[in-house]
Parts: sequence; structure tokens; C-alpha cells
Amino acid sequence: MDKFDVAVVGAGAAGMMCAARVGQAGLRVVIIDHAEKLAEKIRISGGGRCNFTNLHAGPANFLSENPHFCRSALARYTPQDFLDLLQRHRIRWHEKHKGQLFCDESSEDIIAMLRRECDAGRVHWRMPCRVNEVARSGDTFRIAADGGELLARHLVVATGGLSIPKIGATDWGYRLARQFGLPVVEPRPALVPLTFDAATWEPFAELAGVSLEVRVETGAARSRGSFVEDLLFTHRGLSGPAILQISSYWQPGELIELDLLPAASAESMLLESKAASRKHLSNLLAQWLPARLADVWIRHQRLPAQSRINELPDKALRRMAAALNHWTLRPCGSEGWRKAEVTRGGVDTRVLSSASMQANAVRGLYFIGEVVDVTGWLGGYNFQWAWASAVAAATAIAAENG
Repeated sequence: MDKFDVAVVGAGAAGMMCAARVGQAGLRVVIIDHAEKLAEKIRISGGGRCNFTNLHAGPANFLSENPHFCRSALARYTPQDFLDLLQRHRIRWHEKHKGQLFCDESSEDIIAMLRRECDAGRVHWRMPCRVNEVARSGDTFRIAADGGELLARHLVVATGGLSIPKIGATDWGYRLARQFGLPVVEPRPALVPLTFDAATWEPFAELAGVSLEVRVETGAARSRGSFVEDLLFTHRGLSGPAILQISSYWQPGELIELDLLPAASAESMLLESKAASRKHLSNLLAQWLPARLADVWIRHQRLPAQSRINELPDKALRRMAAALNHWTLRPCGSEGWRKAEVTRGGVDTRVLSSASMQANAVRGLYFIGEVVDVTGWLGGYNFQWAWASAVAAATAIAAENG
């Protein structure tokens, strides 16, 4: 029976970062994962180049039932701290958009770096290896896993959420939390395309592949989300960064509102054009919107495409303008776990220490990364939470054993 100071379940971003840190602090660490391939979620992220953090990451970029929980960890391990780690490993990177940072070469660089960090901490590996049972015996966790039983004084759960089941996502972390009496905020897909019923979407299905920048909003008061990002039409609904972002805020049954001309007043533009132009409406709209969308939009507004702008009544133009700047839609659902990039919800942070990620009622039990009810925006924020929460747990464990 192997004995360890720390057992980390989950060999993804958070798990490897935590294992490396506690190992380098001189503790005996084992990392356990059921997958055959290491860190598949890192590998596929960012189109294979891993959007590993965001320069602007801060508490305002995260959602949680307990919104202040993430402050402590994020303040103590920043994007610059991770960039310092990349520099030590000579990994080149670039900023792509709105503070999003990517590897110049490949996501494999991040995986190899984390593996080297674990090697520097003499971390033991059990992979692929399933954990079949966890029990508490005094101050020790007894872990029944494939290949034999392990003992550890500290157990760190870094098993992620339910997104992308094809690469091995499971609910193991939530089940373990409940086993020890810890509540779980209901998990649901986030950063995910939204869908509409076939009848509602029929007029727009032909627009699949069309994209444009929009403002999208949903919710009310403190739960309101608003983003200006690119929108992508699909056969079943809407996707693209704008929709992925707003999906984390959207609740089933709620409306979303789209502004197809976020930088302008459609009413002013249409009325001014009427006074100064004799262009066909379709040609005029095509100056502001993708041509395919302009044609479908005119049909949707039940206006003749060949109408000249100066021939249309102001009332019709105002109605069209209101729809362009305030298009309201009610999604019927999302593309689900298969297409979700992350999980909203997870282990309730109100029962965890924000300083250490330890369960307040279960000494030695920690939850880090996506398994926790902290969900970042699209654009590297969720990786920053993985790094920061992992370091918070590792620092606390090392301090206790120092």
C-alpha cells in the first residue's frame, strides 16, 4: 500500500499545476487520472495552440453563486506569474484578441511544461487509473484505485466538469463532494452554442456560416451579461464568441437581445439615407450587414427587396431599425455538453476556503479548477482559474507541512 502526503485526482491543467507545486515543496505526491491521453482538454484548446490565460483576467470575468470567492486566488497568482513560468521554459506566445494569449507553436508546449514541472517535483503517476472508492480513516484518505489502495493525508480533486464528454469528462468530482456532504450547484453547459425550435429558426437556417460583430445581452440587474463579439449563424441556431459568452448568463426560458449594428443607430442611418438616397433597400442594408443577412432580414420584415429607400414610409423604417438594434429571441436550449467548452456550476464555493480551496468541514479535502462553481468568460480566463486555484491549494498544503 503506497503512502503519500498528497493525492491529486485529475491530470489536467489544475491537477498538474497543483501536483508540481506541492511536489517541488518537498512533499510526496501522486497524480491519478482515468484517461489514457494526458491533458486532452489542454491539447484541443485554442485550435491546438492553447489559449492559456488572458492579460485582463480578474474577478469581474468570472461567474459563481458566490462571486467574491475567486478574488483571493486570482490576486495571488496572476497572468504575469504564468508568463514568468513560460519564460523559464522558453515557450513563445502571442496575444491574439482582447488579451487572449496563445502558444506560438502548439498546446503540446504547455502539456510538456507541466509534465516537466511535475518531474521536478518527483510526482508519481497512476495513469490510466480509475478511483473506485474514497474513504476517510482518521486524518488519512484511503483511495481504492485500479492496481491497489493508496493512502494520502491530503486529497485534491481536479477532475473538471462535464463539458466535452468524448475526451473523458465525468461527474466523479461532484459525486465525491456529495459523499462528504458538500453541496453542488447544478452543473450546466456553458460557453456553448444556443439553439432554437425548427419553426422559429426556419427563416434563418439558410444563413449558416454568416458572421458579423454584434452586441448581445441577457438577464437583469446583477445577473445581466452584455458582450460585443462576433456572431455566427448555424443551421440550428447561433454560435460564435458572442453567443458562447452570453450562454453562460442565459437561463432557460429567457430572451436574448441582439444589436446587429452595435456601433450605430439604425433609425438615424435609415432615415438619413431616405433623405439622401434612392438606393434599393437590399443594396443599402448590404452596406452595413453581410449581403445574405440583408436579403433574409428584408424578407423577415416583410418588405419588398427592390423597394427604394426613399419610397418607404418612416414607420416601416423605424420598425426595421428597432429590430436591427433590438432583435429579441428566445432560445429553446443549447448544443449541450457535446459542444460546451466549460461547465457552469460545480462544488459550492460557500463551503470552501477561498484562501486554500479546502472544504471547511472536511480537513485535507480540496477542490480546484473547473469542478468548482467558478466559470470564466471565453478567452483564456478558465485556464487562469485553473492555475490560480491550483497554486492556492498547493501553497496552503505546503505551508501546513512546512
